[in-house]
Parts: sequence; structure tokens; C-alpha cells
Amino acid sequence: MQIDAHHHFWRYNPREYGWIADDMEVIRRDFLPEDLHAEIFAAGIDGVISVQARQTLEETKWLLELATKNDFILGVVGWVDLRAEAVGEQLNLFAANPKLKSVRHVVQGEPDEQFLLRPEFERGIHALRRHDLAYDILVFARQLPQVIAFVDRHPDQTFVVDHLAKPRIRDGGIGIWTRDMMELGRRPHVFVKLSGLVTEAAHGNWTPEQLRPYLDHALEIFGPHRLMFGSDWPVCLVATDYPRWFAFVESCTQRLTVAERERVLGGTAAEVYRL
Repeated sequence: MQIDAHHHFWRYNPREYGWIADDMEVIRRDFLPEDLHAEIFAAGIDGVISVQARQTLEETKWLLELATKNDFILGVVGWVDLRAEAVGEQLNLFAANPKLKSVRHVVQGEPDEQFLLRPEFERGIHALRRHDLAYDILVFARQLPQVIAFVDRHPDQTFVVDHLAKPRIRDGGIGIWTRDMMELGRRPHVFVKLSGLVTEAAHGNWTPEQLRPYLDHALEIFGPHRLMFGSDWPVCLVATDYPRWFAFVESCTQRLTVAERERVLGGTAAEVYRL
């Protein structure tokens, strides 16, 4: 089974999706299951993980409803307010649905660089363990030192780092990112998504040669058993199309064994998200 471990759906409006800037105009429209199904069918993808794009309980409810209606949506990474005293009640609203697999917070947008280490947020992470849910980490590369301290405080929690922690590809910044990812890679409960890189590069000018070192380092640091393919569709459309990104990731796995390629293209996601 080949799995796309990271994509989004939305009904576009500028108030809720203000982060979609003028240079991302191509994604200022609705993106729904029927749109994605055509893309994954052409690429030979069997199923997907739908990831929250809004930080509301309504978003989580909506994604779970879409997953119930569409068999190819194998799981959902939703949102609950992990800082809230009522986080247990919020999780109880959704955790009985077997398609809820993980929770995410847009930490990259938080002004407090120590956000992950706040006591109230860590209390929410502890609540995930009672429901056997993973936690998806969305940060910029500069936040990796805090991520390392954070995951060390939760050795029994499964973590998934989205978009290789968004390295500064436009600036050619790879040295510090590599150092911090090597340190993070020593934590066996941390997994990583091969997604989101094209939007960290120059949108119209990225090349496979520019991005390949980041995937090569990820393979060396984490190994195929802790990496998973993700498209970041439709966000990726500002820089590439679905077939091109999938073909690029697939090409980076050609030196692996068949079993290792299967891990990256589906097996790791199936394990981590309990599919």
C-alpha cells in the first residue's frame, strides 16, 4: 500500500485562510476529496492522511466526517486545544472515532519560541497517551532545539515531524539543520515526513538537485523505517504538481531495497498512524 501521509482539505475563504498570500493565489479555492482522489489515483497512491489546516474543533469534526464518507481517507491529524484544562473532554469528543490518528498544533506560528515547553501544553501531550494518539510537530528549523528538549520529556509518545522541520532552503541553509536533525534522529520515538520542501525553496525555480541533499540527509539520519512520503497537497501546488513531487521522492528512494522503499512510500505511515 502506498500512502500520502500529509495533505489538506478546505473550503476557501480569506478570513480563515489568511496565510494564503498573494503569491499563493493558485490555492485560493476549494480543495475537497474528489479533487484529491483524481490526483492520487493517477499517482498510484492507495490512501491518505488528512491534516488539519484550521485550529478549531469544527475542523477536526469536519475532517472525520470526510474520512467516514471517503474510504481512501485512512486517517486524520486533527486539532484540539492541548493547552486547555478541558483537553481530556475535547479528546473524548473525537477519540472514539478510529480514524483520528494524531493531533497537531501550528507551533511554527507561535511567537513564543518556548511554546512546546509550556507546562499546560505538555499536560495536553500527556493526555494523548490515554488515547494512543501520535502528535505531529509543525515547526521551522530554527525551533529544532526546543523540539529536541520537548520530545525528551515525552519518551513514550510517538512524534511525527512535518516537512523535515522546514529547512531554510531558499538561503541554502543546510549545516545547522543537519546538525539539529542528527541530534533529533537519536530519539527512536520520532518520525519524519518527506513533504513540504518545495514551498521552502524558491517556488518557481526549485530543482531536484537543490532538494535532494535534504532527503539524502534524512534517509541517512532516520533511515527508511522512520520516514514517510507526504505531498502537502494542495499547498505544494504553488511550486509543483502532485505527480512531479511524488516522482521526485520516489526517485530519491531508488538506491534503497524494495522493502525499504515500501517503508518510505507507505509502511512507515501505516505503522505510525495504526492503519
